[in-house]
Amino acid sequence: MRGSFRWKLMGSYLALVLFLGAGLYLYLSGSLERSMTRDTREHLQDQARVAALMALKEIGDLDRDAPALTASLAKAIRSRVTVIAGDGRVVADSGVDPSQVSRLENHGHRPEVIAAFREGIGSSVRYSATLHTDMLYVAASFGNKGVVRLALPLSELEAAKDRLRRSLGATLAVAVLASLLFSYFLSNINSRKLTKLAAGANRIGRGEFGTRIAISGHDELGELARVMNEMSGRIRQQLEQISSEKGQLDAILAGMGEGVMVTDREATVTLVNPAFCALFETGPQVTGRPLLEISRHPDLHAACREVLSARSERHQEISLPGGRDTLVHWVPLLEEGELAGAVAVFHDITALKRVERIRRDFVANVSHELRTPVTVIKGYAETLLSGALAQDPARGERFLQIILNHAERLSGLVRDLLALSELESGEVGLKPERIVAADAARHALLLVAQRGEEKRVALTCADGLEGLAVRADRARLEQVLINLLDNAIKYSEPGGTVELFASREGELVRISVRDSGIGIPEKDLPRLFERFYRVDEARSRDNGGTGLGLSIVKHIVQAHGGTVRVESEQGNGSVFSFTMPAA
Repeated sequence: MRGSFRWKLMGSYLALVLFLGAGLYLYLSGSLERSMTRDTREHLQDQARVAALMALKEIGDLDRDAPALTASLAKAIRSRVTVIAGDGRVVADSGVDPSQVSRLENHGHRPEVIAAFREGIGSSVRYSATLHTDMLYVAASFGNKGVVRLALPLSELEAAKDRLRRSLGATLAVAVLASLLFSYFLSNINSRKLTKLAAGANRIGRGEFGTRIAISGHDELGELARVMNEMSGRIRQQLEQISSEKGQLDAILAGMGEGVMVTDREATVTLVNPAFCALFETGPQVTGRPLLEISRHPDLHAACREVLSARSERHQEISLPGGRDTLVHWVPLLEEGELAGAVAVFHDITALKRVERIRRDFVANVSHELRTPVTVIKGYAETLLSGALAQDPARGERFLQIILNHAERLSGLVRDLLALSELESGEVGLKPERIVAADAARHALLLVAQRGEEKRVALTCADGLEGLAVRADRARLEQVLINLLDNAIKYSEPGGTVELFASREGELVRISVRDSGIGIPEKDLPRLFERFYRVDEARSRDNGGTGLGLSIVKHIVQAHGGTVRVESEQGNGSVFSFTMPAA
């Protein structure tokens, strides 16, 4: 490209020189040829006048003196000389043998002769039948005696013109060669500057916006280089600003918990953030694809079409695959008043829905659990207050025992609710210390021993606990063990066994409680640690359970950084276990 431009520039210089040279050649050639013809004619006329003066002086008798004069004049002026009498008869001719002069035709009708007799001098150019060539004739009269005519062959004039043309051509050729060299050097000088400009523009085009073009001067190329340098600097600043803003936007979108999607006016996705990809279980390669290919949810497409057509905001709730609930906020994207697309923000409200559902269930369960003992207490208390049992003290005492039992159950329910609320708030203050697992197990077994004796359930502690220690809050650990042991005793048949054992699992210690009770159906295992959830509602109430014990166990264990699980087979007992950090 560089060489091509140099040759184009050089060719333009050369074409200009050739055009001007050809014009000058044609002009000078024609002008000089006309000037040469005119000068030759005038020179020949001057010679004819001189010859006429000599003829007037030297010729007394035409026939006697004319031949000698024509011969001497022809030698002197190197032209054909003819003397013509007044009647047109040729008296003497230097170009014709004297013996043949009388045979020449009368020249009285020749134009130059007629003009000479009329005006004193005349000229004409015509073909000579005698010499068989084009001739320039000039005739001058010498008084009334006759006319002296000079003739010059035009071949000599043409030869002179040829010499003139060759000289002009040689001059033009030298000028072309000189201009060729000059244009070559001049094009090199200009092309070097343009090459620098092209190289700088190429680097700027490749993204090297720190490039500066070093061309000095105050001409157009220097001004162009200055403008390009300023443009490169402005582009660099704008790109840095755009890059910074894009980085901020990417960081904001990546840090948002809500999914963000941007579409164009044709509902084609142009931008998504990681939260959107996680919500729809897709990757960032969705950009450039229609929304219909990403999600086939009918309400989502209907809302998108409505926002694009009505150009108004819209809120909607949709349920995505996997049981997730989403609140979508649609906003039309406008650029200078023109619709450019739509922006959708997806708020995952699954947790909020779940919390709301749990709250409703909790309120319903608490109301149900409180209503039963309160109703029983109220009923028995009203019976006693009415005096209907005044004559039956034994029955009245049984009624008071029932009231006491339900009051204790109500007190236990309130106590468990307060404990669960404290644990869920995350404000419970744990005091972790090193606790030997065997000591904690023996103490818990001692506290529930009476219940085991009443139920005739054997309580045992495995030997593996002796060498294990955990780091936990002593009171909370005992609460977990007592809850699990109490449940194991409640749901074990008389004559059954409850065993407490432990094992080391890396940095954790797993403590387990195994019973030989009725077991738990598989369908109930996932919900076993929910608040107020019971496998057998009637039996749980008969055993005095509140339905909060396992939920409290789960929260205490999680507060220590452990996990809780259950393994059970209906009819073959259950194993409840939890982990605590090893001391």
